[in-house]
Amino acid sequence: MTDPTTSILVAGAVLTLDAHDTRATALAVDDSTGRILAVGSSEDCRAAAPDATVTDLGTHVLLPGFVDAHSHPFLSGVVTQEPVHWIAPYVGFPTWKDVTDEFTRVDAATPDGHPVFFNGVDRMLQGAPILTADVLDRYFPTRPAVVLDNSGHLAYFNSAVIAGNGWDATPPPDPVGGSYSRDDTGHLTGLAFETPAVLGAANVVIAEVVPHPLHSAAKWYALMARNGVTLTSEHAYDTPFLQGYEALATRPGCPIRVGLYHMSIGDDPGAVVESSAPDMLWKQGVKLWADGSPWVGTAALSFPYLESEAVAAAQIPIGPSGESNMNYTRSELDGILDEFGGQGWQFAFHCNGDVGLDVVLDCYEAALERHGLLGTDHRWRVEHCGAGRGDQFDRAARIGVTISLAPFQFIYWGDLLDGQLFPPDIGSQWQRFAAAWQAGVQPSLHNDGAVSPPIPLLNIQTAVTRTTPSGAVHGANQALTMDQALRAHTINGARQLGRDHDLGTIEVGKLADLVELSADPMTVDPHELTSRVEVRGTWVAGRRVDLPAFLADVQAIDPAPHRRLATADTHRCC
Repeated sequence: MTDPTTSILVAGAVLTLDAHDTRATALAVDDSTGRILAVGSSEDCRAAAPDATVTDLGTHVLLPGFVDAHSHPFLSGVVTQEPVHWIAPYVGFPTWKDVTDEFTRVDAATPDGHPVFFNGVDRMLQGAPILTADVLDRYFPTRPAVVLDNSGHLAYFNSAVIAGNGWDATPPPDPVGGSYSRDDTGHLTGLAFETPAVLGAANVVIAEVVPHPLHSAAKWYALMARNGVTLTSEHAYDTPFLQGYEALATRPGCPIRVGLYHMSIGDDPGAVVESSAPDMLWKQGVKLWADGSPWVGTAALSFPYLESEAVAAAQIPIGPSGESNMNYTRSELDGILDEFGGQGWQFAFHCNGDVGLDVVLDCYEAALERHGLLGTDHRWRVEHCGAGRGDQFDRAARIGVTISLAPFQFIYWGDLLDGQLFPPDIGSQWQRFAAAWQAGVQPSLHNDGAVSPPIPLLNIQTAVTRTTPSGAVHGANQALTMDQALRAHTINGARQLGRDHDLGTIEVGKLADLVELSADPMTVDPHELTSRVEVRGTWVAGRRVDLPAFLADVQAIDPAPHRRLATADTHRCC
């Protein structure tokens, strides 16, 4: 009789990505625990599980499930999935005309008086003007309208939002950590900068636009799974979101495991999270933002922007900005690291500029020494590091700091970075993949949803070829090998999320979280990776993920208890 508690998956190849780079053709799984019993040939696995059910995947290839080491999956769903309108340049709206055509279409299709919410406008890539209230009023003269900048650091809103909030008569004060643009009389012009102000402008509108935030978040989970992701993080977690993340983690067939990083500006960042599904949801650390975004001129850089048409159109100060773009003083950073580092949490620092990275590494090294953590396996992290240099990565490695890099910055802005935003010696080297690998910081790769779609295969292709979608090559000296790029999107990400003991490679004893590919990425031309290799499914704990069933299950949940989650926060990303 067949033993229903074990199963065997047979494939054209199994890329384990273990320390010995073992290749196999089958694995056996204990269905009751989701853990791997054997890896090897079909015969090896049948010997280990003689009564197992066998599934033959033909020529398809199995790898460890992809890890998107830095993301914001709940709010990515809320601010991109219908009924919100996602208007980023790389999801079908490459020009400002495409955006305004969508404004016109949506306004005509939306009932009178009902608010609208858009996400993803990118002034630099789309050639959009600054979307003051006067500009948005041309397209939405009466209904409230909010447009979130693709960076997540800026929101635009029209006069109906100002009036609806009572701000026409009494403009609000600037909140701590954020600000509103004002005219000479002190009245708002329709721009909100940084999280607290963005929240003030966007919350009322998005709460009315999004009736079922849990289902919106589930759709982002599904998008990640369709692209092969099985493990990710929430890098702007706050306590109100626990309800939503718990609801998803405990649903049958949930496709994504999530590690939480509590915002240092949030509710009780040192709080312990007691999850009812700790394998699927756990708190990993504390998150801080060192600086801002290179696309809106708020990264802490030691070098100036070029005096180019692209920089002028985006109205970015030439600079260099230096430490003036840091979001914290050194004493504030020291205080946060002392408070939560002493509690044993891992830290993760958003940082784009080279000046910002110097400050972060200074703070990290001093705090690690104060707390006796130098030389330990603390795994404190730095995120994005677009302008990070090789010597900075060397220093990070010496103090045990790991780096998560952002290929999307190179993919979508690479042609602008090299020669339009910065001179080639800087712009071509943006996202120094090879330097990070050579330094030994065990870098991961991420998409920072919703700043970019979660497509690991595109990240891997780009990291190996240093080629943008235009076909241009920038900084070929910073390319990874295919093996390195695959590890950056699997085991290195799992390590950063504290799950390398049971995820990230295909090995006996680990959980069988897998991605099923149509072909072996090691055997195709890396320039053709995304056209020749497709994701054919994911497996979590040895079970094939059924996305339609998961989405239907979440949609059937009563949305009333979760309505407030659409307004709990919004994130700052790249």
